[in-house]
Amino acid sequence: MKIILGLGNPGKQYERTRHNVGWWVLDHLADVWHLGAWKSEGQAQVVNGLVGNVKVRLVKPQTFMNLSGAVLATYLKRPFWSPKTDLLVVVDDVALPVGSYRLRPQGSAGGHNGLKSVEHHVGHRDYARLRIGIQPVDPERRIGDLADYVLSPFGKVEREEILALMPRFTDAAELWLRDGIVAAMNAHNGNAC
Repeated sequence: MKIILGLGNPGKQYERTRHNVGWWVLDHLADVWHLGAWKSEGQAQVVNGLVGNVKVRLVKPQTFMNLSGAVLATYLKRPFWSPKTDLLVVVDDVALPVGSYRLRPQGSAGGHNGLKSVEHHVGHRDYARLRIGIQPVDPERRIGDLADYVLSPFGKVEREEILALMPRFTDAAELWLRDGIVAAMNAHNGNAC
């Protein structure tokens, strides 16, 4: 089973924030793949189904961001499941401008507490990630306090830019499911901005 883990924070006050863009993508994927209703399972909301002939589970941790990796514990115990090939993490990235994204097969957490938690629980950095830009496009705009920035909502134009990328995120996820992270990177990273 392939796991797509979207990082975010639970609670209505966080729904529209930059830090929850990973959940936006998972909600979109659940909708376009007709996976049905989200269900509570342990410390996560999950939805399962088939995409083509691949079993997939979308996972939204219900812990806060810095504890996100804990939801992977049950999958890590499965004998034939590996984060190197079976996990895609969808995450916000303040180093990339809004309207851009990057797929990576591995890498550092880059200061992101959710990725730090995933790395801690997995025990390494070798898992695929879809990093979605949340940095202001306007070079005059200052981020200020990073925590306040990532927990604030997108402006209307930024939100529309993110939503316009949803078909690309869907294609990238489907390529990853079918052919792996390298194929998804080759198709998307050159066109990601």
